Amino acid sequence: MTVEPSILAGTKEESEYIRRRLIEFNAKKVPAHLASRYEEINLAVKDEEGRVVGGMLAVLCWNWIEVDILWVHESLRGMGFGSRLLQRIEVIAKEKACTFVKLNTFSFQAPEFYRKNGYAEIAVIDGAPLGSRHYFFKKEIG
Repeated sequence: MTVEPSILAGTKEESEYIRRRLIEFNAKKVPAHLASRYEEINLAVKDEEGRVVGGMLAVLCWNWIEVDILWVHESLRGMGFGSRLLQRIEVIAKEKACTFVKLNTFSFQAPEFYRKNGYAEIAVIDGAPLGSRHYFFKKEIG
């Protein structure tokens, strides 16, 4: 008799294992020159005392970079740090021969900021979370 697998909460190590397995599967489905292109790219903004006051978490995947998180401390917003982070990731994307950068944000975060920085809205989900919108943006890198 076969026992059916259980679905349980996973550990951090199990999450990494699952991520590696999917990356390995995907690598077999894309052109060979892109197969091994997967890299975390993390940028930090630090104050004069070395404290992190902003930053970006992103992933290079095949021929694009996906920004997962862009955050700047409230006291520094509107001073250009977010735009500088975007500009830096776009330079990295160009250096690594990526064709675009994509990211997402919510209506209560920064959709206008991304538009101002040249990102085109490619999709919106209403009611995510309830009462808000979830935006997806893309910028071509040339």
